[in-house]
Amino acid sequence: MSNSKENGTKVLKSKRFVVRLSLVGKNQTIEFTNKKGDTVTYNHDKVYSIMKDKLESLECFKKYKSYTATNNIPMVLRDKDLV
Repeated sequence: MSNSKENGTKVLKSKRFVVRLSLVGKNQTIEFTNKKGDTVTYNHDKVYSIMKDKLESLECFKKYKSYTATNNIPMVLRDKDLV
């Protein structure tokens, strides 16, 4: 992930969709670009609050305190305002 500033707000740029426990509460904006070149910008805290119950039940999130996806954002987030 790399950092850039847009409109005075620090934006993390990533090649994968990511939700990390360490970013919760930091009001972080993330810009995810998949392999096809589609870009999704989202507020990490907003995404975490939508996915919290699901994330806390996933073994990978319990073990690594992180969830990633490389091709697209999770279905539960599609068609929602994520910024």
